[in-house]
Amino acid sequence: MSSAAHPLSGLGWTAERAVEFAPLAEAGLLPGRISRVDRGRCEVLLADPDTGGLRTVRAESPPVGAADRTDGPCTGDWVAVDPSAQPVPAISAVLPRTTAVVRKGANKRSEGQVLAANVDTVLIAVSLAAEPDLGRVERFLALAWESGAEPLIVLTKADLVNDAEFVRADVEAVAPGVTVLVVSAEAGQGVDELRACATGTCALIGQSGAGKSTLTNALAGAEVMTVQQTRAVDEKGRHTTTTRELIPLPDGGVVIDTPGLRGVGLFGGEGINQAFAEIDALAEQCRFDDCGHRTEPGCAVRAALEDGELPERRWESYLKLQRENDWIASRTDARLRAERARHWKIVTKSARTLTRP
Repeated sequence: MSSAAHPLSGLGWTAERAVEFAPLAEAGLLPGRISRVDRGRCEVLLADPDTGGLRTVRAESPPVGAADRTDGPCTGDWVAVDPSAQPVPAISAVLPRTTAVVRKGANKRSEGQVLAANVDTVLIAVSLAAEPDLGRVERFLALAWESGAEPLIVLTKADLVNDAEFVRADVEAVAPGVTVLVVSAEAGQGVDELRACATGTCALIGQSGAGKSTLTNALAGAEVMTVQQTRAVDEKGRHTTTTRELIPLPDGGVVIDTPGLRGVGLFGGEGINQAFAEIDALAEQCRFDDCGHRTEPGCAVRAALEDGELPERRWESYLKLQRENDWIASRTDARLRAERARHWKIVTKSARTLTRP
């Protein structure tokens, strides 16, 4: 069956994926895409040979190694399913990811948490019902750029304000090279433009109450996600979505709705450089390659700050994210060293046990 005619093609299955999967198919495994992960089991969308469409199976998830939990199956992953496994089908392999949205885990450990895998576009939902926090927008952008996907900012609930275009201008100023859409799913404003941009696999991220589930329903053309009202007092929302869920769209492509993010800890640094591309460009103009942008002569960054070309708020936001990234990098290195040491301690102890007379 050609890739174009394959039931999974609407989910993003390609000829390249088919070639990659060929050895697994010869072993009797079935290709599928994870739509949901819950309590150690995954809901996987598979081709249905009887209907020519899709079917959902619950499959056992493989164990996750302690060294890097980001390797565990996640919503959006392409996987190989063993349908003959007992007592339930099991995931035998996770195919290599093209992109992944990864944030620092919610706990105090220096581990990453994969929000969505194999994403083409990261839709950043920002509610207009309250004044957008530009620093948080920058943080979401860094997270999106780090994934390897293309960010797209969606200003939601435009029907609740009269100055949406002014807010769009403010957001565009902190999002160089990124499309910013003004949308009201309730009024239908900007929805067609959003659909035109939301092709392939889109991951929706944002705070609770930003309107992610409403956007998912608008893209799907149906009430596929429950929507809850935000609190009128402070415009904060409740968690409508409690787990990451992949929703196939009627005209092809998928959207991955994610729970609201209270904390957006970054897990990698390249996204920061892309989110603050103009600061990187200024740094290249400094007289010294190792300029610290403090008191060095010929510093283009300091000059831009002094003449107002670079806003002080944006510079401070950049420094804050860089400090966080340096901290998580140092913690991650220390954690990996400790885990490797524990591993070799166990191996050495086992070897000594085996060689005892």
